[in-house]
Parts: sequence; structure tokens; C-alpha cells
Amino acid sequence: MNSIIYPTTNFKHTATLIIERGDGAYVYDSNGKQYLEALAGLWCTSLGYNNHELIETASEQMSKLSFSHMFGGKTHQVGIDLAEKLSAMVPVENAKIFFGNSGSDANDTHIKMLRYYFNAIGKPQKYKIIARERSYHGVTVASASLTGLKPNHTHFNLPFDALGVLRTDAPHYYRNALPNESEAQFIDRIVNNLEQLILLEGADTIAAFIVEPITGASGVIVPPEGYYQKVQAVLQKYDILLWADEVITAFGRTGNDFGCKTVGIEKPAMMTLAKQLSSAYMPISASVIRGDMYDAMVEQSAQVGVFGHGYTYSGHPVSCAVALKTLEIYQRENIFDHAAKIGAYMQKRLHEFIHHPLVGEVRGKGMIGAIELVANKKTGQAFPDGTVGNFAMQACQNNGMICRAVAGSSLAFCPPLIVNKSQIDEMIEKTAKSLDQTLDFVVREGLLVR
Repeated sequence: MNSIIYPTTNFKHTATLIIERGDGAYVYDSNGKQYLEALAGLWCTSLGYNNHELIETASEQMSKLSFSHMFGGKTHQVGIDLAEKLSAMVPVENAKIFFGNSGSDANDTHIKMLRYYFNAIGKPQKYKIIARERSYHGVTVASASLTGLKPNHTHFNLPFDALGVLRTDAPHYYRNALPNESEAQFIDRIVNNLEQLILLEGADTIAAFIVEPITGASGVIVPPEGYYQKVQAVLQKYDILLWADEVITAFGRTGNDFGCKTVGIEKPAMMTLAKQLSSAYMPISASVIRGDMYDAMVEQSAQVGVFGHGYTYSGHPVSCAVALKTLEIYQRENIFDHAAKIGAYMQKRLHEFIHHPLVGEVRGKGMIGAIELVANKKTGQAFPDGTVGNFAMQACQNNGMICRAVAGSSLAFCPPLIVNKSQIDEMIEKTAKSLDQTLDFVVREGLLVR
């Protein structure tokens, strides 16, 4: 026991693995044991560990300008350059960029900017936000209210009603489809539920619908083909903004520059970026909004005398420099193309597990995936809690690989984008061994349902 309050941890089981160093796709513990980092840290170390270009960029920027804030119009060139680079990359029209420190605070910023914008255009009643069940959007009071996972809600007394958070269906066909319901019927049903929610609440009170193109912490849910096309039609019909939370899916993770392209989301009004923006070498996030939204807010800020929002570290020069270099490496080394090719191979190998007695579903796109462990393979009955998922995750760790159990009993995989085929094979081999060990545990404990 030490003095740290550990994040997202069972307080009865802390400090179980001390990571001492990393290199490429591997990390090493305090005893020198090597682990394949199959979750890229927390979905973020896209360029792996010990990238000397990023390290040198950070050191050079620290020597030149270790800190400068952006309050009151003060700025620096590296921040300007990063904003211009992102604005040119994202599928948001005339994009404007606000820098923060994490995906959570970026989503928090978006909530405030939505309210600021609709107040500016004379629609103060239009502030509610639709979020989905089994979604993850952060852990601040506001962003945790958008998140649709019970562990992030329980005991925190979050202000859902005060923030105007509404909830609609998770687009998970395997888990949520009705008996004999086709994918097309499933999409029609849940999109109709979305429209009925809008009609019940009143479209003139709803500002935005926040979505992860493909979810992460909720189990890597990939919506069925055609889902986003029908969602966008409904949102356009009722003048509701589409807000794409790309904290995990941006910058090559799904085999494209952005997850929006992978799933068919066209021109979102807002995007949230973080994690792979700097390959996690420095904390940085970006809240991206359409240019017309920013334009409407200009006069409002002039009336008040200031746009009263910002963080000490918004646009931190070292973070901006590292992010800018990260984007340069992505383009120079064709990282997104590499991720698309290796991602296709990873998905093919992961889908081999569909024949394992414990695996109910394999899902993913590009270099993000998950395998869901079930108590009954034929019916898809889930295990009652996270015991089996946690056992499997620990088995992987014991076998020299780090992954993560999410959504109860799903194992998530999200390796650095720089991995090669042999490292994917290593990931599959260690997963197979761990699944067999987990099956032995499940049988021994009588946890299978016949």
C-alpha cells in the first residue's frame, strides 16, 4: 500500500504491476519481465514507446519555451501550427480548435460551448444532449454524465437531469437484438426509438447527439452497416448536431484517418480528439467545432468581455509541439496505411477465436477489437459479473501480454499502430493460451451454463 489513490481501480487490489520502462510495442516491469502492450497503454500510445523523435521534440521545446498560456490572446507559433494542421485534417467545416488536456475535459468543454452557442443564437432552451447506453465519454462530472456505464455513475450522484442528458439505445446487435430480428430491423427499431425520444422531449430542446464511431471502454461496439446513415437523417430532420467523440478512434486506429470515415459519418458538427493526438507522450486534447458555431460566439464573448472558459495548460507549448510532430510522423511514415493493412490481418486473426468454447462474439475494425466471453456459446448468455473477464485479463498478463477486460467479460485489444504481423501473431498466441487457461477456470468453478 502506498499514498496513491489509483484511478479506475478496485481499491482492494492496487499496485499489482509496476511498469518501469517501454520500448516499441513492449513494456517491462520492475523485475525486467517483458509484456506485449496490446492496449497501447490506454488506447493511446500509437507510435509505441521510446520514440526518439518525440522525445527530442519535447526536449527541444522545453528548452525553447517550457510554458506559455493562451489566455487573453497570448499565443505561440507551435500552437497556431497545430490548430491549422488539425483544421485541415478533420471532416468538420471550417473547423475551430480549443485545446485541453484530456478527452474528459474536451467533452466537458463541448458541453459548455454548446450552451454558449445556442445562447448566442437565441435558443437557450436547446441544451439537452442525447448519449447512448454503453458509451464512454469521460469521468469529469459532466462527461461522466454523458458516459453510459454504471461503474462511472454508481456512488457519484451525477446531475443527469440538470445537465439535460438523455439516453438512447446502444447499437450492439449481438447483445441487444430481439429474437429473430435482422440487423436491418434492429437498426430501424433503435433509430425509431431515437426519433421517438426526440419527439417526446421536443427537438427544440435538444442540442446534440454524442457518439463514439466505434466504442472503446464499453466493449468495442461496431454498429451494423447503415446505422449512422439513418441516425444522421433523423438528426438533420430535427436540426440536432452530431458530435463525434473520436478520442479513441482518431488518427488511424480504425484504418482511416478518423473513425467517422470508417463508419460513414459525414461532416460532424463537433469532434473530440485526444490520446493518439500526441501518441500519449504529452497530455493534450482538442475540442473541434464548426466555424459557424465559433462565429456566433464571437459577439457574445465581446459583450461579456471574455470567453470565460480555459485551462492553465490549454495549448501547452510542449504538448502542442509533440502533437505536431506526431501528426508529421503519421503522414511521413504512412502510419494510417500501415494500420489499415495490419488491422485487416489483426481482425482476421482475432476472428479465429469465434470457434473457442468461451467466445460468443468477435468484433472490431482496423486495429481495435474485442472478444466477448460468454457463459453459454449457443444462447450468448453473459457471465453475471466481471470475474471471468478479470481472470482472462490476468492470465494474459501472466503470459506476457497486457490487454483489458471491458464491459464485464470482453477482452479488448488496441496495440500500437506500429506493430508488425509477427507481433499480432504473438498477441494471438498469448491470447489463445490465456483463453484455454480461462476455460479451465470456468469449468472448474462450474460457471458455464448448459
